[in-house]
Amino acid sequence: MNSYSLDYIDDLYVQYVRDPSSVSETWRQYFEQFLVGAGAQVQNAPVPAGAGTSRTRSAGPIGGSSRSSSAGAPSGGSGDESETNGEVQAGSTGNQHVDQALWLARIQDRIDQLVREYRVRGHLVAKLDPLGLFENGCPELSPQSHGLSDQDLARPFDSSILENVTGSTLDVILKKLQQTYCRSIGAQFMHIDNRNIRDWLQRRMETTENRLDLSYEKQRRIYTRLADASIFEEFVRRKFVGAKTFSLEGAESLIPLLDLALEKAGQHKVQEVVMGMAHRGRLNVMANILKKRAMNIFWSFDDPTPELSRGGGDVRYHLGYSSDWRTASGDTLHISLCFNPSHLEFVNTVAQGRCRCKQDNRGDAARKEVMTILVHGDAAFAGEGIVQETLNLSQLPGYRTGGTLHVVINNQVGFTTEPSDGRSTTYATDIAKMLQIPIFHVNGEDPEAVAQVVSLAMDFRKEFQRDVVIDLYAYRRWGHNEGDEPRFTQPRMYTEIDRRPGVRQQYLNRLLKLGKITEDEAEEISKERTEKLEREFEASKNESFVPDTQTLAANWSEYFGGPEPDESIDTTVDIQDLSRWLDALTRLPEGFSAHKKLKRPMAQRREMAAGERPLDWAAAELAAFASLLEQGHPIRMTGQDCQRGTFSHRHAVLHDTRDGSTYTPLEHISKNRARLELYNSPLSEAGVLGFEYGYSLDCPTGLCVWEAQFGDFWNVAQVIVDQFIASAEDKWDRLSGLVMLLPHGFEGQGPEHCSARIERWLAMSAEHNIQVCQPTTPSQYFHLLRRQVIRKWRKPLIVLTPKSLLRHPEVTSPLDIVANGSFHKILPDRKVPLESAKLLLLCTGKIYYDLLQERTQREIEGVPIMRVEQLYPLAIEELMASLEGLPDGTEIRWVQDEPENMGAWPYMKFKFGDELTKRFSLSKSTRSESASPSTGSMAAHKLEQADLLKAAFEVVA
Repeated sequence: MNSYSLDYIDDLYVQYVRDPSSVSETWRQYFEQFLVGAGAQVQNAPVPAGAGTSRTRSAGPIGGSSRSSSAGAPSGGSGDESETNGEVQAGSTGNQHVDQALWLARIQDRIDQLVREYRVRGHLVAKLDPLGLFENGCPELSPQSHGLSDQDLARPFDSSILENVTGSTLDVILKKLQQTYCRSIGAQFMHIDNRNIRDWLQRRMETTENRLDLSYEKQRRIYTRLADASIFEEFVRRKFVGAKTFSLEGAESLIPLLDLALEKAGQHKVQEVVMGMAHRGRLNVMANILKKRAMNIFWSFDDPTPELSRGGGDVRYHLGYSSDWRTASGDTLHISLCFNPSHLEFVNTVAQGRCRCKQDNRGDAARKEVMTILVHGDAAFAGEGIVQETLNLSQLPGYRTGGTLHVVINNQVGFTTEPSDGRSTTYATDIAKMLQIPIFHVNGEDPEAVAQVVSLAMDFRKEFQRDVVIDLYAYRRWGHNEGDEPRFTQPRMYTEIDRRPGVRQQYLNRLLKLGKITEDEAEEISKERTEKLEREFEASKNESFVPDTQTLAANWSEYFGGPEPDESIDTTVDIQDLSRWLDALTRLPEGFSAHKKLKRPMAQRREMAAGERPLDWAAAELAAFASLLEQGHPIRMTGQDCQRGTFSHRHAVLHDTRDGSTYTPLEHISKNRARLELYNSPLSEAGVLGFEYGYSLDCPTGLCVWEAQFGDFWNVAQVIVDQFIASAEDKWDRLSGLVMLLPHGFEGQGPEHCSARIERWLAMSAEHNIQVCQPTTPSQYFHLLRRQVIRKWRKPLIVLTPKSLLRHPEVTSPLDIVANGSFHKILPDRKVPLESAKLLLLCTGKIYYDLLQERTQREIEGVPIMRVEQLYPLAIEELMASLEGLPDGTEIRWVQDEPENMGAWPYMKFKFGDELTKRFSLSKSTRSESASPSTGSMAAHKLEQADLLKAAFEVVA
């Protein structure tokens, strides 16, 4: 019920007065209670002639002119519908007490609407901008827009709609609303559907007028943290003139904000905090929140040992750091600040993945012991799509972390881009309204308002385990970086900035007025911090100084990176165990009704378990998973439709056809298995791949897998691959064992469903940074997955997996070979002796089976076909050893489905062509070079494939 209902209720009421039986029992009871409350006698009052007919209504209280006379109702009438010349005006009941009660109900409804408007729109007029350049109006917040006049300000009204207020005048009600919703804090929360959440937020804000009652100790702590922030920035700017630091000046309130957030986290029994942030303020956060010694930061400015960083490392404001934080109450939290490249928001899901893994490692199923804090920039938060992907993951079962604290440092400008050019929304944070969470906007020059918002946000996160956003309105005192001149494009803004003292000085002035601190105390705080920084600076100049380096966490102590070791890894399993696992994968609980089309593959898997049928690709994969789980290695696999498999081959999670319940056979292979997580992901590549990469950073002992629907879809997550997966070890000394499964193969399905862009992976391959493999048999795949976990060498593994080969009759492996085999980087041709070869075909992947079929059908002799199963790191010595016996001068022809400028050919020729051509002639058989991976015509594909295969076997005389 709202103001729009008034006319309808008026009509009902007039009907009731004329004849109570003319309205429903519910409305009769309502009106009777209403009259009793108003002191009127419940009776069949006479209705004047014409009452309730031919009435002219005034405009409604919202969205039009107000009811001009309703504000001050006369003693004998209802205000806007009163008696005139002894006649009852339309709308009057003819009963003075009833008309008075009706007037009170109308005006009370308008006051209730006004209260609601403040809750919904109060943020629009809050004093958020520290510079005061932009002020919004909101006519809906004026009493006049609700038919209320100045005369009503002193009238007492029912204020029970407000928290902790009763029997107040309209003036008091208005002041409370303005204090709560229109000062330095603007709250957006009325978009939340859950009334319990809205009521909780209203109660927390309105009972305190959205202001903390801070003790002397808390105020002094806030000032001290502001001093830490500003003095650090001033010192660095003075000592390293012109150096890029991405200064925090203008947003120094971030440091007390994070300080108070960590204190709250400690009170909430959080044990670890994972942080992600871009580069603005990063050095300050490392120095003042993570307690990285300033001498280490200062040393990096001078960069005295360039020879140690040839081709590696990263700039100082991209690096990560970790440390322990001791709260005022004595609790200890471990903080991990994730490394982050210049791609700003892409670290978001990496940090979330790390948080989720840390929770899993602790057995924290309630998601309460580890939390994430993400610090964003306003332009990036509004502009980068990865933000939406991050928010969308927040409440999904496979990605939930118990609520993230998002802090947006609102510079009110991008690099040089005004908000009006950078977003289509009122606020930079409006994308967060997609979630059922509050968004708090706060003026960064009001540190005590910041303290209130942090307290409220952290309590909300704990209470509801949902994300929460703090939009910290600030500015950049020095532009995008210290070498940039912002006055070229924002002269008005910087005129105001230049005349403003910093937030530390402003807060000091406030505390001095309150008598909470003295000038001498403030000076002592500044002196102490400056002298400490001077000592750190001098120490960093000492020739004997060696900066601290953070090693891998303790759970990584057994693992290593660097070049691929030349070692033999035993990936065999007991054949009886293999049979048992395969059989267990076919056993369903009693009463479970699987789809009828699954009966045949289940029966075939039982035959595989008995050794009566060779294993296909899916069986080998699930058997590998089972073996690792039983050996104590946790497995996490996500991807779009990965539970069933895009190509309906995996069926790792089965669905009951009658009630939709699910059953996962892998969870029942043994009682003492490791943790298993199989989740269908949202339709996202960048966000989900970033999450899984982050998860892998804290899961060295397990198998962490992301599967693309089709191989080339990973290009949507190119940033995650380029900036994290391919280069993290080189830049940040961080290891990952993430596995990416990328279905690949030219089968006429068009440009976007054929190629995992092998050429891009191989172009990124250097210094043994990743593994790129294309196994062609189930046994190879089985042992590749097991090798990835069992050996201690940790690198991301890119697996080019099959599509049509999933059910190819030749793509099978006998039970004993799977159990007792190993992964082979090179698979030579055992059927054609090299000594008699007139041509040798070298290839990788699906094309091998096409070549094999072509050779068989055409009865070609003397042409062996050799497969490269691991493209990078390419085992060149093993490859050359496999060519022993091949006569010198024999032509080696690389054959691939892909166009000449794609696939592995450019890499093979450029990287290893010289080695091969020392003894042999090297040529290629490919599709013609192309801008697109393939044709979209099935007929054209078949024609091209036939030409390719024919050319592959042509022997030059």
